[in-house]
Amino acid sequence: MSDIALNVQRREPGRKTAKQLRRQGLVPGIFYVNGTEPIPFAVHPLNLRSIVYTKDAKMVQLHVEGESKSYPCVLKDITFDPITDKIVHLDLHGLTFDKVMHFEVPVVLVGNSAGVRAGGLADVILQKLHIECLPGDMPEHIEVDISNLNIGDSIHVRDLSFDKFKVTNSPDASVVVITATRGSKAAAGAGSSEPELVGQKGKKDDE
Repeated sequence: MSDIALNVQRREPGRKTAKQLRRQGLVPGIFYVNGTEPIPFAVHPLNLRSIVYTKDAKMVQLHVEGESKSYPCVLKDITFDPITDKIVHLDLHGLTFDKVMHFEVPVVLVGNSAGVRAGGLADVILQKLHIECLPGDMPEHIEVDISNLNIGDSIHVRDLSFDKFKVTNSPDASVVVITATRGSKAAAGAGSSEPELVGQKGKKDDE
């Protein structure tokens, strides 16, 4: 997994300070890790694009202005304005590399499903999976192979197995389902061989 550098500046904690920073066009955030004091920070929203607007989980190297060390972390939570959709706050969780931790990782479908080729739709029920592992073993995404799925088939959490991390969602939870669509139903109907029903209006003109 590749690291992303994020440059921030320390800020004073508190809602009043956070509001002032937002008026200045900055995003307030906080970095925290067990056993140390949290670090409130401010960051320009443009610096967050590669962390927030991505389909992959990313490891972040947090660089605080004026400090020589960096802090490895992951994006834990983010808040958007309900009207403007601008980022208004984010939480970064520090990593302890010798300790198993919990992460949320996006699902990526791979393979050419027979059900999709027949006109079905691959409906991803769980866009992200919860996993536990050492930080160094955290994947950017989790690939789920749908090659063997037909219409009506599904993959559950219990069907998934990985060497370096464990999925902690409910084993019975559906990850992806191949659902029927109008196109797939029409294709199925076109192949039917039901006999034609002829009533009085169906008689030939020359009878």
